[in-house]
Amino acid sequence: MTVKELADLRARLNEVGASFTVVKNTLARRAAGETGREGLLPYLEGPSGLVWTSGDPVVAAKALAETARTVGDRISVKGGVMGDADLPRETVLALAALPPREALVAQLAAGVAAPLTGLAGALGNLISGLARALAAVQAQRAEAPAA
Repeated sequence: MTVKELADLRARLNEVGASFTVVKNTLARRAAGETGREGLLPYLEGPSGLVWTSGDPVVAAKALAETARTVGDRISVKGGVMGDADLPRETVLALAALPPREALVAQLAAGVAAPLTGLAGALGNLISGLARALAAVQAQRAEAPAA
């Protein structure tokens, strides 16, 4: 990557609360072993950089994937680690393809509200049907001759 592309990546990641560090694989392997992050070891081959985030990892993955699309084959996503979980390249890219958090929350709310809305509509129809039936019975009694 050029210096400008690397600076753009760092700026994009800084905007979302993440940072990018180019690492020496030997030192990164040692640090991963000492901190219990052995999930990083398979990814520490060839030129390596690490993205660290204290915020939303999906937003950081989006920024990284967007840069990878922009600069082409000069950068590639190898994989990642989130908590104790090892994330292969495909998983990191799938995270990057997720809709924004707000959209996911809205979809969840709509999914929860849909059955409740349907239930309320069904109960409303049931009550209005009962009211129409009672009105019809009342109309029949009013029309019937008194005995």
